[in-house]
Amino acid sequence: MSGSGLQLNQTENRQILALSISKERNMFVAERFISGLVKIHGIHPVSTDDRGTWYPMACRFLNLDHHIHSSLEKSLIERKMQYIKDRTESFDDYFPCRIKNCKLKHVRNWLRLFVDYHNNEIKHIK
Repeated sequence: MSGSGLQLNQTENRQILALSISKERNMFVAERFISGLVKIHGIHPVSTDDRGTWYPMACRFLNLDHHIHSSLEKSLIERKMQYIKDRTESFDDYFPCRIKNCKLKHVRNWLRLFVDYHNNEIKHIK
């Protein structure tokens, strides 16, 4: 899906806290994603792995601290993102969407299932 944004938030224990997909990347999408995390997990500093202006703008709007990840952290996050994207593409290969102007509901449902499965597996590894 070209031009789409896939957002990930993960804890130190490698569990995925939130995952979101959208057709565009901007401050409004970032604000909605971050505010959803704040509602569930409370107020925490926000760390991002890219130089996109939408995250700092969303954090200013929400009165949250923001900083950029180190190169190592960014590499680890990108590896996890690529893992998720690879699994999503494999899903799409077997179950392609043929709906015009798709609202991505089936992709969001699959991502929720993926996150639940991933987090359950991580818990059992320990």
